[in-house]
Amino acid sequence: MNIVFMGTPAFAVPSLRMLLAEGYNVVAVVTQPDRPQGRKKVLTPTPIKEVALEHGIPVLQPQRMRNPEAVAELAAYKPDLIVTAAYGQILPKAVLDLPANGCVNVHGSLLPKYRGGAPIQRCIINGETETGITLMYMAEGLDTGDMIAQVKVSIEEEDTSGTLFDKLSIAGADLLKEQMPRLTAGKLEAQVQDEQQATYAPNLKRKDEKIDWNRSTVDIYNQIRGLVPFSGGFTLWNGDVFKVWSSRKAEKASKEAAPGTVLQLAEQGIEVKTGDASLWLTRIQPSGKKQMDAAEFVRGNTMTPGTVLE
Repeated sequence: MNIVFMGTPAFAVPSLRMLLAEGYNVVAVVTQPDRPQGRKKVLTPTPIKEVALEHGIPVLQPQRMRNPEAVAELAAYKPDLIVTAAYGQILPKAVLDLPANGCVNVHGSLLPKYRGGAPIQRCIINGETETGITLMYMAEGLDTGDMIAQVKVSIEEEDTSGTLFDKLSIAGADLLKEQMPRLTAGKLEAQVQDEQQATYAPNLKRKDEKIDWNRSTVDIYNQIRGLVPFSGGFTLWNGDVFKVWSSRKAEKASKEAAPGTVLQLAEQGIEVKTGDASLWLTRIQPSGKKQMDAAEFVRGNTMTPGTVLE
């Protein structure tokens, strides 16, 4: 059976490695084009491309999978089954119709909840305590296809999007491994999603990273860990961006003040008043500098109690 794998970030790597380790015939890999990375803007291959090259698998990197040329190039590999995991583009009907055994997707949520491009981050930001993986047939809509199987994964209090990505990537590979014998035998009976239960997880934007100190301590804590390690949350100090990469909840503020006010600076970090209590910032990044522990910042900078972060 000819299998084409479509994926881009590290999340997809365990699923591709599993298929290769189990001896499935992966005839091609489709991933996003190489992008400039870092301050020097070095053109960098995707994690999935790196795995494919390790194994000598042909790599396709169309700018738009909807282009007829891209569809024709993919069709030349005569896929019997297409497996996707965080590929990053919506597949057109022309691609969905190619494989006799269908196109299946390893999606990082318990569908029909959290359809869309940022289900893992949104789960944490929204304070969920459980998520999971859904293996589904792909359809023309946004994560609307019939569900083949699911597995639940707990979200721990200290989880960030980074740690949850790692957990779910492994869970996704394991679920795919479990279902592959059935998938290669032919299209399966699958469960239709309940549209009334559907929720959406759109890709994050700059406004999602801005901290509103009027919100509760728990809400801001969840927002920050939901943005780590990709962007971090940010506030403004003296008009400049002041990023927050880690925090700790306080049950009660050490003093009364307006939300956003720095209450104290100590070895344990920077205590900032929130809408209902306070939050200790434990890892931060001032504008133009590298990430650092807040204790290091406290020892060498001019922020003082009474400073208002905006």
